[in-house]
Amino acid sequence: MPGRDITRRRNSAAKFLFLLLFVIWAGPQLAMPARAQAAPSQNPPSTPPQSAPSTPSPQNDAKPVSAPSVAPTAAAQKPQEDQNLNDQGVFVFKKDVDEVLLHATVQDDKNHIVTNLDRTAFSVFEDGKPQGIVSFHHEDIPVAMGIVIDNSGSMREKRNKVNQAALNLVRSSNPKDEVFVVNFNDEYYLDQDFTNDLLLLKEALEKINASGGTSLYDAVVASGEHLKRNARLDKKVLFVVTDGEDNASNETLEQAVKQLQEENGPSVYAIGILGDEEHPKRARRALEIMAQHTGGLAFFPKTLDEVDAISRTVAHDIRNQYTIGYKPTKPRGAGGFRTVHVEAKAKGHGKMVVRTKSGYYASGPPGASASK
Repeated sequence: MPGRDITRRRNSAAKFLFLLLFVIWAGPQLAMPARAQAAPSQNPPSTPPQSAPSTPSPQNDAKPVSAPSVAPTAAAQKPQEDQNLNDQGVFVFKKDVDEVLLHATVQDDKNHIVTNLDRTAFSVFEDGKPQGIVSFHHEDIPVAMGIVIDNSGSMREKRNKVNQAALNLVRSSNPKDEVFVVNFNDEYYLDQDFTNDLLLLKEALEKINASGGTSLYDAVVASGEHLKRNARLDKKVLFVVTDGEDNASNETLEQAVKQLQEENGPSVYAIGILGDEEHPKRARRALEIMAQHTGGLAFFPKTLDEVDAISRTVAHDIRNQYTIGYKPTKPRGAGGFRTVHVEAKAKGHGKMVVRTKSGYYASGPPGASASK
């Protein structure tokens, strides 16, 4: 019996030694697949993940209303360490609630954009009274942009070039912009909610009906409201293209301008392809007024071939603006409309013109309407 005991122990010891050697040899081999699987996270693909597609509104839907929360864009999905990014990674200004933000373009006497000014070059006036500047930025920041395109019958032969220009505007702009598309004729349709996916924007622009009249003011008011309620970015723009005078809106030009001038409202960049329009002066005046009062620009190309170059000019203008913040001396709670004027002076520069919004309706006390 003692012999059996020795044999059993020897067998046990041999088994133990074999198992130990196997673990020593096999351990690194078994760990390799897990390490190999983790390796790709250290070198992510160069192409960021795209945002989840927003569901386009069908053509027979009601007018744009408050949209459900939209999936974060690719830019928002990538965490970054930046004092101007919120907890979703969306660019916002860290500003006091009482601060008014102005987005301003500066041009010299040859209409060249001036990009090398510092904070001391600027003076801000509200209702004619000087205001103290409390924040100053000069950087290319992403914008929330609405592309608002005329889809009336007269635009049928123009839409292809207009659509291409709109897409080139997005390509030339900040890649973190969030863009929606509204097509309008007698009615207006939110065909793509906020996204930076060029394919989705292209599909929305290609929803061409090209019939009916032109409800320009209604579309602008609704698009401005959509920006106000749903944009996550502070800087806002409407890019509007039409070929005629409004003939189908319930809103008036005055009401449209008032909506655009609400606090933190959008800048309007407009293209009027007026051609042989029966009433070109009134159509031109409407676009000029919307652009001038909001700090944007209005263009009136003679041919469709000019539209694409204009879209690139718009992108350049948006990306080279100064953002100036001030706290108004008149309490914001008092509400009402306030005129705004900005001047720029600096050594080495001649006369400069600052383009920004002409004024705004202060939000007033809680529960009050900004437009009153």
